Amino acid sequence: MSKSPRLIHLDRIPTQQALILPGRLDHSEMLELEKQLNGRKIIWICEENVQLSKATENFLNKREAIAFSAMDTGLKEVGAKLSADLGSTGIAIFLPGEVSCLSGTSVHITGETLIALCALDLPTLPLAVHIPAESSLSVENSSYSPSAILVFGQLLKADQCNPAQLRQELLTAFEQAFSSRAFLQGSLGYALLSGLKKHSKNKVIDGTNDQEKSFEIILGASLAFSKHIQKVTNKKRVGIILPPGPAGLIANLAVIFAGKVPVNLNFTASLTAIDSAIRQADLDKFITADPFVRKMPDFAWPPNRDLIYIERILPELKKSITRWVVLSKLLPTAALAKMAGISNDGGDKEAVLLFTSGSSGDPKGVPLSHRNVLANVCQFGTRLNLPERSNILGSLPLFHSFGCTVTLWFPVIEGLNLITNPSPLDSKRIAELIEQYKIVLLLTTPTFLRGYMRRIKAEQLESLKLVVTGAEKLPKSLSDTFTKKFGITPQEGYGLTETSPATNVNLPDPAEVAGRSFISSSRLGTVGNFLPGIAVKLTDPSNDQPIPINKSGIIWLKGSNIFPGYLNNQEKTDEVLVDSWFKTGDVGYVDSDGFLTIEGRISRFSKIAGEMVPHETVEAAINQALELDEETERKVAVVGIPCEKKGEAIALLSTLAGVALEQECLDLRYRLLDQGIPSLWCPKMIIPVEEIPILASGKLDIKACELLAK
Repeated sequence: MSKSPRLIHLDRIPTQQALILPGRLDHSEMLELEKQLNGRKIIWICEENVQLSKATENFLNKREAIAFSAMDTGLKEVGAKLSADLGSTGIAIFLPGEVSCLSGTSVHITGETLIALCALDLPTLPLAVHIPAESSLSVENSSYSPSAILVFGQLLKADQCNPAQLRQELLTAFEQAFSSRAFLQGSLGYALLSGLKKHSKNKVIDGTNDQEKSFEIILGASLAFSKHIQKVTNKKRVGIILPPGPAGLIANLAVIFAGKVPVNLNFTASLTAIDSAIRQADLDKFITADPFVRKMPDFAWPPNRDLIYIERILPELKKSITRWVVLSKLLPTAALAKMAGISNDGGDKEAVLLFTSGSSGDPKGVPLSHRNVLANVCQFGTRLNLPERSNILGSLPLFHSFGCTVTLWFPVIEGLNLITNPSPLDSKRIAELIEQYKIVLLLTTPTFLRGYMRRIKAEQLESLKLVVTGAEKLPKSLSDTFTKKFGITPQEGYGLTETSPATNVNLPDPAEVAGRSFISSSRLGTVGNFLPGIAVKLTDPSNDQPIPINKSGIIWLKGSNIFPGYLNNQEKTDEVLVDSWFKTGDVGYVDSDGFLTIEGRISRFSKIAGEMVPHETVEAAINQALELDEETERKVAVVGIPCEKKGEAIALLSTLAGVALEQECLDLRYRLLDQGIPSLWCPKMIIPVEEIPILASGKLDIKACELLAK
């Protein structure tokens, strides 16, 4: 059993003078670092008035140490003196000190301090320090985890040091630290079984009828049903056509416990898209329920012989369910897993298969590995740090990546009560459930928030501690109006199906502690800081060359949550995965404190006369110019249309347009110009439509918008 730190890339410590810059450094890691540098001259540096532990203060009293002020205008001179004192082989080590921040924060250094450290003009070696115990899953066996994982980044020459580059290198090194953790080699099935057993008294509540099922009953039903699935299916993947609810949860658990891959199909998609998904996934059986089949008469249901009706099968398995419930109480996890045939060997093997929303094209199959899902549950769940047995709402579709990871796997593994509702559009019932069960976490989209604004009373949402939105940009006006009505600010997050899905999220700021540096966890207009273990780089949209992360460019991400490649589509995979880096297709930048701003998908930019024009920015300006009420419904959408002279032009789909479209377009142009919007960005035409196409996930249906424009 090892509890000593693990150090990676010690060979990157230079033999010449340098400044080591840790993202954080607790006392035990200080001692380890000094031990590794035995024989080298060391000067410890920190900011004036920084709060240090008593042990660290006593340590520094016996060592050579200096303090500096980030506000000092003579930092270059401070750096020159420090360089002279170090000599040719000395090492300076920066101490970030104690900070007020959320658990799992990768970098405990403010943007202001990074600027000051760059001004010292020294060669700098970034050092990521990851403490696994601060972000471990409730079911994770941490007995053999190191107390800390230290990863040395790439040495930056003095003239290469800038805050953006330092932050990028720290995040890249932290990604390697997080990705080296042993639990990522485990299996999703074993983690789910462990979670259901450990949190056996937790509940799943069906919001349609208020029926409760304990986790131990869910576990028994899932194990019994898994044996039936093994008997009646031949393929490695099994289709699931169910809304959020106990049946959908049991179906997904059972398929995984059967050693197969669940494929939650988008029953709101077009017939062509559904047929494509079934064909790509190579499915022979589909789990559903009679009531849902009757509720969806227009859906192109597979032949009846290929359907497994869950509500018919489970009553036939009553004895088996009881047996598994009893065994789950008597046997330890390892023995129960062995009896059920559930291995803890997962890692890079396929665990689940999702399909992209098809917002900008045909759906693509996205296999997520056990490693991907376990990493993202850890990254997202431990960052939220919700108390055990908190109540969360599960109403996002199971074919939606957020609905899958965050409202299926997350509550089971981390021990949260799950209250389900089959549709996120049922605002009235959702409000009743939040009020009745004192739900603390609501995961939703701006589109669904608009419905809540119209139909929900303020007192019904009083129990909510956190509202997180994703899938599309959260308009400021909607956020402000929601905050004013309900007294809680929606926090915007970001992710993609290919990233399992969460990569960034804004969260309420931690409590400030006097004397400590403060690391904010929320910034309006951004999608938040990166979750632990995710690295970022940016490239120029015009030539794919690397650019600083504080400049606008295409966002690339790296981490254990990044998918291994599209299903049976090497060409598309090669377009987006290069040396384990994933090209998101989104354009944005990272600010001085590490917050990511998304400017739009590259598919939502038009190249006009050589200039990249962001559709979402133009939409926001149009909403402001026309004083549109964004909190009720989407009334406009910008699309690009061909233009002989300039390559492309901007067109505006609008549910507001009247008869005199030419005059309306001219009036809008003048209003946008008054806002400072370039003439090139102004709509060339307004196209009247009855409604703006929206996908079931709440995203703008870009493909349908483009078809309307054509």
